[in-house]
Amino acid sequence: MGADLSGAQLLIALSLSPFVGSFLAVLTTRLPLRQSIVWSRSRCDSCGHRLAVADLIPVVSWLCLRGRCRYCRQPIGYLPVAMELSAFVVVVWAAAETAGWILIASSIFGWALLCLAFTDARSLLLPDEITLPLIPVGLWVTYRIDPTMLGAHVFAALICFCGLVALAWTYRRLRGRAGLGMGDAKLLAALGAWLGPFGVPTAILFAAALGLAFALYRSLAGRPLALSDKLPLGTFLAVGGWLVWLYGPLVPAA
Repeated sequence: MGADLSGAQLLIALSLSPFVGSFLAVLTTRLPLRQSIVWSRSRCDSCGHRLAVADLIPVVSWLCLRGRCRYCRQPIGYLPVAMELSAFVVVVWAAAETAGWILIASSIFGWALLCLAFTDARSLLLPDEITLPLIPVGLWVTYRIDPTMLGAHVFAALICFCGLVALAWTYRRLRGRAGLGMGDAKLLAALGAWLGPFGVPTAILFAAALGLAFALYRSLAGRPLALSDKLPLGTFLAVGGWLVWLYGPLVPAA
């Protein structure tokens, strides 16, 4: 019975994932612009024509239309199909390491991190609409897994937020400009809620490694980073947090 239930949960998550990915693409585009995501119908960004149901079938519509608007034939871009496929990959990846209700929780966590990673990479913004709900949800998941760890995860969320706020304030005082945003602090607090005090340091280490790899890639490509350039820290933190959630910290709790 348990195996049948886990299989049903996996099937549901896989079936929903492309539609979730399509919605995440909308969030990635509209939230940084403060556009409505509830009352506004989907429209072509180029001609403004309302999109029909046939235009919104995940992956299939994009392939049939060859990545162009049905009405004005302008390119749609790769974001929608990339998000739809990535959301599917998140579920498959989570299913390789988790099962049951934790698979559902992992998929939700992964989808949120996916949206944040894409949004920060595109707009250097981490919307509160995504980061803030992750904190109570992470604490609820922690309580469901092990109630004795709830206090440690609450502490980790508080320390992560306050620590990054203090670091951002210090940087601004020393350099005279903002270096870290409050979105990064809220995301780190969310990671504290999900990963706890032992997982967050590894997530930060992974994020730092990814940031260095990105800087090295830019340098090798002939576009070295300047001191004034801003890096999408949230993107790197999202990837690091996902890896730690699935595989655990480098130094596990005793």
